[in-house]
Amino acid sequence: MTEIADTPDLVESPSAAIPLAPAVQRFVLHWGKLGDRWGVNRSVSQIHALLYVAERPLTAEEIADTLGIARSNASTSLRELMSWELVRSVPVLRDRRTFYVAETDLWTLVARIAAGRKARELDPAAEALRECIGAAQGDPSVSPVAARRLGEMLDFVERTGRWYEQMIRLPRAQITALMKLGAGVVRLLDRGSAKRTASR
Repeated sequence: MTEIADTPDLVESPSAAIPLAPAVQRFVLHWGKLGDRWGVNRSVSQIHALLYVAERPLTAEEIADTLGIARSNASTSLRELMSWELVRSVPVLRDRRTFYVAETDLWTLVARIAAGRKARELDPAAEALRECIGAAQGDPSVSPVAARRLGEMLDFVERTGRWYEQMIRLPRAQITALMKLGAGVVRLLDRGSAKRTASR
């Protein structure tokens, strides 16, 4: 009987995939779809979801094999998550491989996502609008209507950015209190609006 030599070309690496319960699989898939809608790469979102529910730190190989993605894709996605400070690498005793865990404190998680979105979306938008307004000043070909609307948009973006910053810096207890107020705040604002309308 002829034996086949164990060569790298003929021997596949064992899969490092970890078993996932159906409910966990569903969560990972749905989180990936939500990431698409938020403009985040699906692999990035799925890796974040997997690490969020993982019972222990995982290697890039385990992540890639479990999600069925290329290991290079997993590495790139992990770097992106680490840049958002949503994932970090951790050492594991007697193992030289790099392991990863997700931030699981929901308040910290939301604050970091909000800060990341502001830096990637609102700040560049505000800078672009400032450049447009600067270029429009003294340019007779720019109509007053266009100039006014650019200014209004910049004001809105800057206000939104300041709101993000204020919410990120608020202590957890104050955010919790605001959330508990919920519909009460809306009713209070509605009453104030109705009073102003009646006094006119």
